Amino acid sequence: MAKIAVLGYGVVGSGTVEVFYKSKENLEKKAGEPLDIKYILDVREFPDSPYADKFVKDFDVILNDPEVSVVSEVIGGIDPAYGFVRSALMAGKSVVTSNKELVAVKGAELLKIAKEKNVNFFFEASVGGGIPIIKPIHACLEANEIDEIAGILNGTTNFILTKMIRDGMGFEEALKIAQELGYAERNPAADVEGTDACRKICILASLAFGKHVYPESVHTEGITKVTLQDVEYIDSCDSKIKLIGCARREDSGEISIGVFPAVIRNESQLAGVNDVFNAILVRGDATGDVVFYGKGAGKLPTASAVVSDIVSAVKHSDTSRSLTWSDSEQSFIRPFEKFTCAHYIRLSSDNIKAAESEVAALFGEVEYLSSKNRPENELAFITKVIPENDAQNACEKLSQSAKIMGRLRVLDY
Repeated sequence: MAKIAVLGYGVVGSGTVEVFYKSKENLEKKAGEPLDIKYILDVREFPDSPYADKFVKDFDVILNDPEVSVVSEVIGGIDPAYGFVRSALMAGKSVVTSNKELVAVKGAELLKIAKEKNVNFFFEASVGGGIPIIKPIHACLEANEIDEIAGILNGTTNFILTKMIRDGMGFEEALKIAQELGYAERNPAADVEGTDACRKICILASLAFGKHVYPESVHTEGITKVTLQDVEYIDSCDSKIKLIGCARREDSGEISIGVFPAVIRNESQLAGVNDVFNAILVRGDATGDVVFYGKGAGKLPTASAVVSDIVSAVKHSDTSRSLTWSDSEQSFIRPFEKFTCAHYIRLSSDNIKAAESEVAALFGEVEYLSSKNRPENELAFITKVIPENDAQNACEKLSQSAKIMGRLRVLDY
């Protein structure tokens, strides 16, 4: 019988236990042997829980029990999760986790330890919640060289942007509704500033390209500066605004990577992803574009991915050879000022004719956008594909005679 320990009994932890026991008989058939959760680690008391006899407060009880072969870490954050996970792997126990921060920051080190100890470190739930994406990349798509990954990786920001687009609702009002519905935390910074999406694209890029990408190497912007005026202009050119995390392999071998609100044309499969749903597009040299879609968070969807990893860890007696990447200097990350794409720019000027002439001189031919509520002193346009640095320099020159009201990158997916 395989004995399992669950670290943390919050939303995901309680969901993991719930899903495990609800599907226990079926899981045992898939694992090929009996399974049981022996311990649940939490500092709190749960005297009324049907699993009250399984709770412990001392991690060493789990660490020193040779019967425990799989540890599920669903605490979140770096401390104490990192210490627990590292110790479990060093003790020869496989670990599964939903902890995106841990994998994004410590993934290379923990994968190395798992390999040395011939156990597994699985983290399917860390990126897409209930959306299978880690296993498809390292197993199902292994015949491909992955050229690019892009996705809507955060359900909270996607919900807010959907409210702004569909209902004409301002950012603050949409955020308040997201908080009331439990989609956004009281402090929503990790979501609306792009931090959560950054951690997820780091994990995907590390797996796809084989070298660890650290969050501090990724240009990251959130959605707090997106306005209803921008939404209206973008709608006029059959496009939507989405918070996108993207990573692509350049001809030089470098990786371009970033997280930012972007303009996506309506014909893209990403444009129609609304509310709290996520979608991840993987572009392979053989398959072309493959899109994975579903709820990227939530108690039961995330718990489902955790439990699936538990079964996989029980079934695989040896370490996975395909689920890995190496630690690396960040020199393979292309400086973001070289990132190439088209740009949406909105400006106001007391002299529109002069502004149009300057736009033509700085950007060449552009696509002007309309809006039913467009003020007479305002212009909005989309440039051709240019490097980030060129767009920034042109905007700085333009700002000497006009006021830049908004700027977004335009992506082709």
